[in-house]
Amino acid sequence: MTEENTPPASADANRIQSTEVPPLRTRFRAFLPVVVDVETGGLKSETDALLQIAVVILRADDATGRLYPAETHTCHVQPFEGARIDPKALELNGIDPEHPLRMAVPEHEALAKVLNPVRQEMRSTGCNRAVLIGHNAFFDLAFLNAAVERTGFKRNPFHPFSSFDTATLGGLAYGQTVLAKAAQAAGIEWDPKEAHSAIYDAEKTAELFCNIVNRWDEACGRPSSF
Repeated sequence: MTEENTPPASADANRIQSTEVPPLRTRFRAFLPVVVDVETGGLKSETDALLQIAVVILRADDATGRLYPAETHTCHVQPFEGARIDPKALELNGIDPEHPLRMAVPEHEALAKVLNPVRQEMRSTGCNRAVLIGHNAFFDLAFLNAAVERTGFKRNPFHPFSSFDTATLGGLAYGQTVLAKAAQAAGIEWDPKEAHSAIYDAEKTAELFCNIVNRWDEACGRPSSF
């Protein structure tokens, strides 16, 4: 190889050879990537009800290192005492907070149900913290943090402010910032009748994030965090 074709030493140092498949904990600075989507009674995390939360845990294929959605955990949530619920929000998400079949639970119980599996995954992968992935991630992270604060939940695995936003990543990769359009641009099936359910939106966000990261790694090489 001629000298001018030799990659800079810094590039070699920051890339893992294609024959190696390092553990997931090396991909995002020892953060465990976890998708979160919430359905709420409004836009203000401090005053508006958290009505549903869904969490999708991502894993990396042992042979290839490619990310994929592995587990979904979800829970319907009882509005906290004094919570505001905007009828316009309910029109959008289709939730009836009083429906008897919702089987909603108090916020602290809901947090335990969806966050304990994240903590277990952190232990099994050796990750230090979970990092929230969301479409307009600031919204989901704000409602999660507000519920943690209200309930005094002691085992929140998520970093309090770091996140990955698929609205931004979708704009970069596909020129689309709307979840439905970004997913379709990525070749992901989209059913508008299922949208605005925390489970559906979280799982589609997970597919989109994995698609973008895997495409990047294939094109540019998998970065090493250590």
